[in-house]
Amino acid sequence: MNVVIAIDSFKGSLSSLEAGESSANGIKKVYPDATTVIRPLADGGEGTVDALVAGCGGKMTTVSVTGPLGETVSCQYGIVSSTKTAIIEMAVAAGITLVPPQKRNPLHTTTYGVGEIIADAVKRGCRHFLIGIGGSATNDGGIGMLQALGFGMLDENGNQVEFGAKGLRQLKSITTSHVLPELSKCTFRVACDVTNPLCGSTGCSAVFGPQKGADSEMINMMDRWLKDYALLSRKYFPDVNESLSGAGAAGGLGFAFLTFLHATLESGIKIVLEETKLRDYVQNADIVVTGEGRLDGQTVMGKAPIGVAKIAKEYGKPVIAFSGCVTKDAIACNEHGIDAFFPVLRSVSTLDEAMCRTNAMQNIEDTAEQVFRLIRTFSH
Repeated sequence: MNVVIAIDSFKGSLSSLEAGESSANGIKKVYPDATTVIRPLADGGEGTVDALVAGCGGKMTTVSVTGPLGETVSCQYGIVSSTKTAIIEMAVAAGITLVPPQKRNPLHTTTYGVGEIIADAVKRGCRHFLIGIGGSATNDGGIGMLQALGFGMLDENGNQVEFGAKGLRQLKSITTSHVLPELSKCTFRVACDVTNPLCGSTGCSAVFGPQKGADSEMINMMDRWLKDYALLSRKYFPDVNESLSGAGAAGGLGFAFLTFLHATLESGIKIVLEETKLRDYVQNADIVVTGEGRLDGQTVMGKAPIGVAKIAKEYGKPVIAFSGCVTKDAIACNEHGIDAFFPVLRSVSTLDEAMCRTNAMQNIEDTAEQVFRLIRTFSH
């Protein structure tokens, strides 16, 4: 029995690897000689850096950078030395969770720290970057990040503009003479499942501005400034397209990556599955086990378990999923490669009891054991 296990984290409860280990423990109770291969899984959101670092044999490093409000924050990112790859989550430097609700105001929040992390990784020899850009507190079009990388985002007097979206209002010219020279040799794969353009009614200001503290007047101003920013950028980069899918991600950070760093914006699960080489392991599996904290109708919309199931089905492998809870519309998963799914909750409990790490691990282990007892019964 060869089982490949790739389960997304149970948010607030278990990491991807903890969920995988719990499943393997249950399987081993039934098949003591089974080969269980646990692969980390994430979809580009929370836990992606941990999953990629574990899956690619990297190490975490710590750096102090400028936080969203201009204060110093200590954050971690991953480095895979063998491939000169840095794995970064923008939210550790410019995430909305770093800003107390009463201080949320995208006119002031900056992506400068994101650029500082990239610069630090460049100095450590990294030339390939995998970057998740979900959960931002910013709407500065990525100009803060660009300033930290040496781009001149200059006002009418030739000085760097202020941090935050208000800096866009001051922006009159862009220079590249002090950009880190190594950037020309760097590649950027950006995990981005947001499809919004930079500007307009579906742009970053209108759609995401309110949750970052913007009122209607601020939204209109920021949208106008971002349009001017795109027009100015076109003078230096003729192929600029602010309407590209994902340009509005992370308050326009997607636009900065696309335009100034020639990045590719890709689905988070696609990047994770490719970089952790799940396909290589699935080919030889008898059964593939996946799952996440909650299986529902949204799971089929590009979430991690469906990405795993899709690869498994290319090789005709059966797929089982474990989940903390399931909804009625989770049945859609059965039409997208998951042959059967099982909620792991074993008895009536409070949410706190269900989310408790020890309880969740035991619940997964017990459920996996019973499911594989059934498999053993019918495979004889």
